[in-house]
Amino acid sequence: MTNRLHPAIFNSPLETGVRSLAILVAAHPSAFDLERLVEMDYLVVHSGDANGPESLHAALPMRAGELLVRRGLIEKGLLLMSSRNLIQRIPADDGFNYVAGEAAAPFLASLTSIYSQRLKHRAQWAVDRFTDITTLEIRQITHRLFNNWTSQFLGRDEPRGGQ
Repeated sequence: MTNRLHPAIFNSPLETGVRSLAILVAAHPSAFDLERLVEMDYLVVHSGDANGPESLHAALPMRAGELLVRRGLIEKGLLLMSSRNLIQRIPADDGFNYVAGEAAAPFLASLTSIYSQRLKHRAQWAVDRFTDITTLEIRQITHRLFNNWTSQFLGRDEPRGGQ
């Protein structure tokens, strides 16, 4: 059996929900808001860009599209995990925070594939590395990483005709 993700699972609410679950289990008992989870998800998926373990997913040239859809997918994933009582949604002054539910750690421990092990390791790395940093500071880091990465794929406009 191969460890590749089925195309229908890749970046689906199921996958993003499990990634959010891994982040929240690693951070337990801390709760994160959606914005923090979006930034942490980016760091888990692209940990190699942030001087962490090898990235969970391959770096693709069209990665810019990820930033446009990541938030919505994570929201759907959180709803899916909440509907299974794996994640609890807690009212906060400025919206909602999310925390791992009682069944979250046992559920996550039951996932034993190589991909799942890599995911859990990267989620723990991201939580350990970025716990004491504000969400705004993390956003600045992820945007800088993204900008550095995309600049490698953008061609420079060379003057035409030797100008």
